[in-house]
Amino acid sequence: MISAVLAAVSAAPLASPLASPLASPLAAQPATPVYTPGKLTPAQQVARDVYKEIIEINTSVTTGNITNGAKAMVKHFLAAGIPEKDIFVGGPQPEKFNVVARLRGKNPAGRKPLLLLAHIDVVEALKADWSPEFDPFKFTEKDGYYYARGIADDKSMASIFVANLLRMKAEGFVPDRDIIVALTADEESGPFNGADWLVTNHRDLVDAGLVINEGGGGVLRDGKPLFNTIQLAQKITTNYTLHVTNRGGHSSVPRKDNAITSLADALSKVGRYEFPVKISDVTKSFFSQTALLETPVMGRAMKALVANPADKAAAAVVAGDEKYSSMLRTTCVATMLSGGHASNALPQLAEANVNCRIYPTETAEQVRVALEKAIADTTVKVLIKSQRPASPPATMSPEIAQPVARITKELFGNIPIIPTMSTGANDSRFFLALGVPAFGVSGLFMDPVADARAHGRDERMRIQSYFEGQEFLYRLTKQLSTNPAPVP
Repeated sequence: MISAVLAAVSAAPLASPLASPLASPLAAQPATPVYTPGKLTPAQQVARDVYKEIIEINTSVTTGNITNGAKAMVKHFLAAGIPEKDIFVGGPQPEKFNVVARLRGKNPAGRKPLLLLAHIDVVEALKADWSPEFDPFKFTEKDGYYYARGIADDKSMASIFVANLLRMKAEGFVPDRDIIVALTADEESGPFNGADWLVTNHRDLVDAGLVINEGGGGVLRDGKPLFNTIQLAQKITTNYTLHVTNRGGHSSVPRKDNAITSLADALSKVGRYEFPVKISDVTKSFFSQTALLETPVMGRAMKALVANPADKAAAAVVAGDEKYSSMLRTTCVATMLSGGHASNALPQLAEANVNCRIYPTETAEQVRVALEKAIADTTVKVLIKSQRPASPPATMSPEIAQPVARITKELFGNIPIIPTMSTGANDSRFFLALGVPAFGVSGLFMDPVADARAHGRDERMRIQSYFEGQEFLYRLTKQLSTNPAPVP
C-alpha cells in the first residue's frame, strides 16, 4: 500500500511527415511567448517547485537514495487526488524504488495507455568538481539558467511529467486513454534498472501502446530554435575490461614486461583507433536534413557522406564537430583505471574499463575483436564486462510525427522535425524490444555546445527552454491521449 510505503520510508522506414514543409529555420517566432522572466504562471510555479524538490534529493546511483525521490513524488500525486490504487511504489532494493501513477481515461475499444517515462536517478557528482558558486545538489538559478546534477538528465522531464499530470487532474481532464507516468531508478548504468524491473515484474503497470521518453529535443543556434528532433534509435552500451597480469617482483629490479606499461600502451592505441563510418536509415535522414541547415562546408560534407560513407574527406569534416562525430561510428573511451598493489613492487595486475557505444548494426563481439586487433598485444586481454541488449529502432508514424510537427510550429516557429539516433542509451529499449513504439521527444531546446553538460561539471538547463518544454509536453500529452481522427 502506498500509505504504508510512505510511512516506512523514478530505424525504421521514415514516414512522410518528416519531409513535411517545416523546413525554414528563419520563420518568425510565436507572437505570445510561453515564458516571461520573473512572472511564472501557476502551472509553471508548480513545475518549478517539483523540479527544485526532486533536484535537491540526492538520487545518485551509488551514494544517493532514489526511493526518497520516488516517495516525494507520490505525495504530489496523492495531494492532487489520484487514488492510492492508481499509484505504485516499489523496486528490487529498499533504496531503488520506482513510482508509477495513472490518470484514468475513457479507453474506447480498449485503447492502450500513453506512458510518460523518465528516470530520477543521476550520476555521481562532487561539489569540489563544480564551480564554487554551484552545489550539484542545490537548485541554483543564475543568468537565465538552472544549475544542478540531473537538471537536464533527466529530472527536467520527470518534473514536467509530474507537474503536467497534476495540471490535467486539476483541470478535470479525462483522456481517451490512460496516461501513465513512470519515474524509474538506475537508468544511469545502475545494477537494478527500474524500467527493466517494471517490465519484468509488473508489466501491467506499464503496459502501454505508446511511450514518450528522453532522447530527443531541440537544437538552439545563437539562442534561436534551429530544429527539433525525435529519437528513433540508440547506440548499444557495452563495457570492456582491458586485463593485464604479470608475475611482478621488486621495483628495484625492473623488467621490460610491466602490467601498467602494457595497459598504458593498449589504452593509447584504443584512444587513437577509429571504427569505420556507418550510416543507417535514421542517421541518413538526420544528416540529409541537417545538411540543409548547416554551414556550406558542413552541409556539403554531410551530403557527400550520405552518398558515400567511405568518403574519408567528408567524414573528417563531419567528425570535426563533436556533436556529429559520435553519430558516425562506434566509439570507445577509457573511463576507469586500476593497477598495482604497492609503491615498491612491480604491478601484478592492471585493468581499465573501456566504455563503448556500439553502432546498432554491430555486435559486442565484433567490437571486442576490433579492439584486440588494434591493441595487438597478446598480454592484454579484452573482456566483455557488461553489455546492454540491442533493440530495434522505432518506426516513425503520423501518430507521433504530426502532433510533434504541429506543436513545434505553434511554439517555436516553422522549423524542421528531424529523426535522430541517440549516441547514449535510454530505457526506451525495453519497450522497443516488446514491439511497443517508444520515442525520444521533449521540446527542450539546448545549445549543443554550451549546454552539453549532462554527467559533467555545472550541468544546466536554460530556464526559458524548461518552461517551453513543459508546455510542449503538456500539449503533446493531451494530443496523444485524445482519440485522434483516422489517419489515412
